[in-house]
Amino acid sequence: MPDTLIKIENLKTYFPVKKSIFSKKLFVRAVDDVTMEIPRGSTFAVVGESGSGKTTLARSVLRLIEPTSGKIFFDGSEILKLKGKDLLDVRRKMQIVFQDPYNSLHPRKLIKNIIGEGMKIHFKITESEIKDKISAVLKEVGLRDEHMFRYPHEFSGGQRQRIAFARAIVLKPKFIVLDEPTSALDVSVQAMVLKMLKDIRSQEGLTYMFITHNLSLVDYIADRVAVMYVGEVVEMGEKNTVFNHPSHPYTDLLMASNPIPDPKFQREKRLLKGEIPSSINPPSGCRFHNRCPHADQKCASQAPELSEHKPGHFVRCHYPL
Repeated sequence: MPDTLIKIENLKTYFPVKKSIFSKKLFVRAVDDVTMEIPRGSTFAVVGESGSGKTTLARSVLRLIEPTSGKIFFDGSEILKLKGKDLLDVRRKMQIVFQDPYNSLHPRKLIKNIIGEGMKIHFKITESEIKDKISAVLKEVGLRDEHMFRYPHEFSGGQRQRIAFARAIVLKPKFIVLDEPTSALDVSVQAMVLKMLKDIRSQEGLTYMFITHNLSLVDYIADRVAVMYVGEVVEMGEKNTVFNHPSHPYTDLLMASNPIPDPKFQREKRLLKGEIPSSINPPSGCRFHNRCPHADQKCASQAPELSEHKPGHFVRCHYPL
């Protein structure tokens, strides 16, 4: 079993909702009792429809959002108990690349200041050393020295995302969350950025949490996959196992709806019907039962547990496929 870098136990992140001063307190159950382990040096993909809780899970792991309950272990340390200098040290080792490269970079700062700001916070080094490190990291992501003296608006979307990645890896982290890092880019630029991510992961020994709804990207970059639905993990395991033998009906329908880039390939059309339910008032029993083609009365009344269907392959379903 690979060494575990991130361990999450029974993590819940709820957001209070109050429509008026007279209404009772409701909660958006964005992340609801998630347990998982992320092996060191791997790319762990989290997939699902919009509103399934993927981004909230990632931000909760980084403590950009404070979880409601549960435990998060990073390299053996329970980070929800850390404060002050200990928390600052862990923050350097856990970084994030946001989804939108047009909004994640300060428009009025030079690139050298955007990338160098984290080093000024975390390291006691001179301006000359900072400049040398910025030069090295820009080269690592495929940019040049002169780019550090430009502003974000002078770059394309793909170049901006490379700068955002440079800002993350310059601190020598162990773990990086990639939140839909290529969704705002065209297909050719996506391919270049994904290849860069794979190469740097291999060179630096990084661990990624890759948040996406694009299953083709997961197939290319991921080692393990967790499928989320209405705040819960419904299937989790090795990428090849989940892709080739999906055992949860939701995962199976996601795979069936993923387009294959082959005009000669024909398969049965099985579309995912209906809309993802609200996290404020999720369905009783299995949360997928009102969209599931195999659901019965047990599914509607009794919530299934996430259990090990096969070695290393976990499924939350009464009747796994």
